Amino acid sequence: MNARTGTTRTGTVLRVPPISPELHAATGERYDALDLPGDPGDPGVADDPARAAFLAEHGGDVVAIVCSNLSPVPASLIEALPRLGVIANHGVGYDNVDVDVALARGIAVSHTPDVLDDAVAETALALLLAARRRIVTADLFVRDGAWSKGAFPLTDQVSGSRVGILGLGRIGRAVARRLEAFGCAISYHNRRPVPGVDYAYAASPAELAAGVDNLIVIVPGGPGTEGLVDAAVLDALGPRGLLVNVARGSVVDEDALVAALQEGRLGGAALDVFAREPEVPAALLVRDDVVLAPHVGSATHETRAAMRRLTLDNLDDWLATGTLRTPIPEMSASPGEGGER
Repeated sequence: MNARTGTTRTGTVLRVPPISPELHAATGERYDALDLPGDPGDPGVADDPARAAFLAEHGGDVVAIVCSNLSPVPASLIEALPRLGVIANHGVGYDNVDVDVALARGIAVSHTPDVLDDAVAETALALLLAARRRIVTADLFVRDGAWSKGAFPLTDQVSGSRVGILGLGRIGRAVARRLEAFGCAISYHNRRPVPGVDYAYAASPAELAAGVDNLIVIVPGGPGTEGLVDAAVLDALGPRGLLVNVARGSVVDEDALVAALQEGRLGGAALDVFAREPEVPAALLVRDDVVLAPHVGSATHETRAAMRRLTLDNLDDWLATGTLRTPIPEMSASPGEGGER
C-alpha cells in the first residue's frame, strides 16, 4: 500500500463519496487511493457507465474502502471488488453499508464509536432545550422587533421533567448523565434491559412514550428500526409531548410525525435527522413548534478529528495485521449492547 505505513497488504483504497475534505486528503497522503466516480447519492453500479468503467479497470486492485455514514456501499459495489477486505466507515452508524453481504464475504467492517458520544449528547440536549424553551422563536422575536410590543410567551422547563431515552447505548447513557444534572426522571427502552442501570425500563417504545414529557431517540438506523417511532408512539407521547431525534431519519415515520403535529396530537419536535436528507418536509419548515438542524450531531472540530483518526487507525491496523480497533458489533463474538448506539 504505502511504505510509510509499514503495511503488509498491498492494493488500492477506494474513497466512496461523500467524505469530508480532511478525510479525503488524509487518505490520499497515507495510501494509494482512488475516488469512486458517479453520483454520490446513487447507490447503483450497473446503471452508471462511468462507475462501471472505473470498476472494470480498477476494481481488481481495491483492498479497502473508506466511506462516511452517508456513503452508499451496496451489495453491487462490494461484489464488484473481488479483493476487498475491509470497509472503514467514518461514523458510528453504518446502515449505509450492506453489512450482511460484506460479512458473508469475510470482509471486515469498522466504525467510530465512543469518540462522538459527547458531541451527539450535547446536540440532543441542545435540541431539547431549544424546543422546550423556544429559543429559536425567541431569537426571531427579538430580531423582528416584536419585544417592544409585548412579552414573549411562557415556555416549559426541562428541569424536573420526565425524559424517555429510546436506545440506552453509549450515547443514550451520555445523554442520561447530563439530564441527571437537570433533575429529570429518566426512563428508557432497549430490546432488553441494560444490566446495572437504575433508570426505569419500559417494555415498548409506546409504553416509554406514554410515561414521559420528552422522548429522545438514539437507536441505530437500518431495517430493524425503520419506522420504530410510528403513529402509535407519537399518540402515546401526546399533545404536550416533545420528540427529539438524533438517531436516523428512518427511525421516525415522517408522514405520521407531520400528521401528528398538524392535528395537535403531538406538542413539538426537535430534529437533527430526516428520512430523505437533505430534503426536509415543507410542512415542518413553517412550524414554530419544530426545531430543525442539518444532521450536525457529531459536527464539532474535536469530534470529527477523532473520528478521522480512528477511521485511519482501523485501516492501518487491518492492512498491517488483519485486525480492527473498533469492529462493528456484528463482527464480535461477545454480546453487544442490544444494537443500541
